Amino acid sequence: MTFVAGLLKPGLWLYVLPVVLLVCSNVFMTIAWYGHLKFKAVPLVTVVLVSWGIAFVEYWFAVPANRIGSAVYSPAELKTMQEVITLLVFAVFTAVYFNEPLSWTQGAGFLLIALGAALVFHGQG
Repeated sequence: MTFVAGLLKPGLWLYVLPVVLLVCSNVFMTIAWYGHLKFKAVPLVTVVLVSWGIAFVEYWFAVPANRIGSAVYSPAELKTMQEVITLLVFAVFTAVYFNEPLSWTQGAGFLLIALGAALVFHGQG
């Protein structure tokens, strides 16, 4: 079976689609939480309302990700994936948007969190 044919199997999408949706969700949430930091002159009430609107869009990815993902992942696995994806999205976002790549100590800390995530998945086996 080819790789593409394997992707078309409905069962595989139950594993992949939640991850894709969580990545989309985290992109929106990272923008909502940190994007306004470049606009410190904008009143706080405005950035809260704009961030709230962005977070509303984020929910349209996060909720389906968890609903679909619950067919094949435990709630702990879904939360763990979400946290690791959050760190990865955040690392890329800060490097691109703020031009602030992670330091080696931040990267090491994120790696330790990822190792904790690996333990969550290993324990489910």
